[in-house]
Amino acid sequence: MLKVYLYARCSTCKNATKWLKKHSIDFEELPIVDQPPSREELLQMLEAYEGNIRRLFNTSGMDYRALGLKDKLPELTQDEALDLLLGNGKLVKRPFLISDKFKAVGFRIPEWEKGLL
Repeated sequence: MLKVYLYARCSTCKNATKWLKKHSIDFEELPIVDQPPSREELLQMLEAYEGNIRRLFNTSGMDYRALGLKDKLPELTQDEALDLLLGNGKLVKRPFLISDKFKAVGFRIPEWEKGLL
């Protein structure tokens, strides 16, 4: 089953769920703020993005900016960065899609078409 972590007030997340429904793709919707992806899911996504931890962060978010992560992130260990993501779902890039066959962060239609259709 495809898990999709979303933020209810995010317009990109709303567009993503519309796209999934339009294409009759079954998915489990999870609230990213209340229930961030697990460490295991974050590690799977990190592997899918070839170890680029920055890809997992919502770099345009207020929490990211407030914590000064643009400058701090390169100095953090992988475990420290994952702990930040686990502790604050608003730091996680969304939508966050994960299944056995497809993993992606953000809503990029060509990538989703290739992986889901």
